[in-house]
Amino acid sequence: MEIIARSDQVIQRVGQWRQQGLKVALVPTMGNLHAGHTSLVDRARECADRVVVSIFVNPLQFGPSEDFQAYPRTPQEDHALLEQFKVDLLFAPEVSDLYPYGMQGHTQVKVPELSDVLCGAVRPGHFVGVATVVAKLFNVVQPDLALFGEKDFQQLAVIKRMVMDLCMPLRVLGMPTVREVDGLAMSSRNRYMNAQQRTLAPNVYRVLTEIKQEVLRGRRDYAALEQVGFQRLQHVGFETDYVAIRDADSLGAPCESSCRLVILTAARLGRARLIDNVLIELN
Repeated sequence: MEIIARSDQVIQRVGQWRQQGLKVALVPTMGNLHAGHTSLVDRARECADRVVVSIFVNPLQFGPSEDFQAYPRTPQEDHALLEQFKVDLLFAPEVSDLYPYGMQGHTQVKVPELSDVLCGAVRPGHFVGVATVVAKLFNVVQPDLALFGEKDFQQLAVIKRMVMDLCMPLRVLGMPTVREVDGLAMSSRNRYMNAQQRTLAPNVYRVLTEIKQEVLRGRRDYAALEQVGFQRLQHVGFETDYVAIRDADSLGAPCESSCRLVILTAARLGRARLIDNVLIELN
């Protein structure tokens, strides 16, 4: 596995692959890798001739009071894991490489509407940071395919819309959420939890699954179901940002023509902000 920190060197290496007619897949990450990430790498290997993984903790997507400095960084373990999974190239840039003139006044990419609801309403500017850095990574690596986990469902929707709106020549593939045995979605932020909080954490998936079952039984009073889910999480000790039932394709309120729904939540346990979702296919 090659490890490259500079964008121009990545562009050169990928250019060489292109001259050989090779297909390139990109898995963007912020490091502290787990089985959710390696599932993306496995799928990327099936779809492409060369696999690039990026590790970059992007300061632009963190708010002033959020955990940028404390975000878990485990470079040695990450490198060993990516070697094991036969990644071809690790792109690990410094902040100064992706933001050479600093972040103040930096060109930004904003996907309207999708970026302003749910987590975007709670974390203003977050998805501007996400879209901006992902656009940069796409410009550097120029992949044929980029893979993201469905756990970050709103992020995936934002990136897909950006790619479509800006006519970027690549395919974005969402992969199913990888879970612990008790249902907790795997996340780098899970390590923020203490033992007691970890025992409570599976309630997130449990509550979402209960709401899904109610919808499949025919309930359509979505606002009431959202409120019940919110209260259940609050009752067991979460500080809940939202529980929302949305059209899975637009993230808008469901309507009679909605074929797929997604139930999403974001809830805090101490330092850990847990996000999760479940999909519903309607007949």
